Amino acid sequence: MIVSLPFPATFEDLMKVEGKAELIGGRIVEFMASGDLPSTIAFEIAVELRSYAKSQRRGRAYADGVGFAIDPPLTSGRQSFSPDASYLDSPERIQEMGFIECTPTFAVEVRSENDYGRSAETAMADKRADYFEAGTLAVWDVDPIAQTITLHTPASETVFRPSDLAHAEPALPGWTLDVAALFVN
Repeated sequence: MIVSLPFPATFEDLMKVEGKAELIGGRIVEFMASGDLPSTIAFEIAVELRSYAKSQRRGRAYADGVGFAIDPPLTSGRQSFSPDASYLDSPERIQEMGFIECTPTFAVEVRSENDYGRSAETAMADKRADYFEAGTLAVWDVDPIAQTITLHTPASETVFRPSDLAHAEPALPGWTLDVAALFVN
């Protein structure tokens, strides 16, 4: 859903939107809340990312709802991301109350019921391209229905199934996640 605001919208306008939204091409794009399964999976991944950050004594893990501000805008016009889970390996001090003014090192997008079909695939591929243009090293496409995790990097794609340990190389060296355990309710 696109919010009608004076064009072009700004980060200040985006900060006033309740719920999940991103700034793309000067427009605020709101997203529907996700259901139980996608939300549970995203939360579980964020918990595992937090454990990794603590064990490495570096970086920060984020659950759904955090905003990353990109300036200048990307080629597509995108100015922000709000992944379902993410990790930022940055030594810089982060503005605690505003958007994070950089791109995540690793981003996780968990599919909801509207994330299937040709147009959804195109939109997700476009968003991944934006992540990589902004400097993200790896993106997971988590599919609760197929019970797969697809690791995307700028140069490759790897599909992990329930019999696998998924990784997020090169973004999170040594970190793995048991795919089967992720999809157990």
